[in-house]
Amino acid sequence: MKILAISGSLRAASYNTALLRAARDLAPEGVEIEIFRLHDLPFFNEDVEAEGDPPPVVAWKDAVRAAPALLIACPEYNGGLTAALKNAIDWASRGKPAPLDGKIACAMGASPGVTGTVRAQDALRLNLRRVGCDLAPLSDILVGQAHTKIEDGVLTDERTRQAITRHLASFVEIVRARA
Repeated sequence: MKILAISGSLRAASYNTALLRAARDLAPEGVEIEIFRLHDLPFFNEDVEAEGDPPPVVAWKDAVRAAPALLIACPEYNGGLTAALKNAIDWASRGKPAPLDGKIACAMGASPGVTGTVRAQDALRLNLRRVGCDLAPLSDILVGQAHTKIEDGVLTDERTRQAITRHLASFVEIVRARA
């Protein structure tokens, strides 16, 4: 099974992208996690859409359509979603059928703050539900004080690694049961 992973952060030294790399290494046997970069997506604009989706949007929508499930690393900026992540959701909510419609996603997030990305994940859950995508399992991976757990782009905190391993195993069971 291949899971499509996206980071809502565009930063080269992103804690959230580091979580995705850790998830890729910790994935259950038989599961491949492919990280899709959102860097080239233009801002959603119905005028652009009316002319036809630009190549980066086509690539994004095709990747979402082809994936049985999504893994989303959700940063928190000012208590909410990043523009990059919201923009990706907006593009993938368009079309008939929309690429996100009927999909299932799993969320995690890292932040230097104490509460991790709890508010952003709440907003993510709301946005995904609105476009027909479910978020499961219902528990969250909230990595607070990420600067003490991620060193040079590598997740070094063993408790967090174990939590991600359990979270992914639960998620994969849910995805397989839906297949």
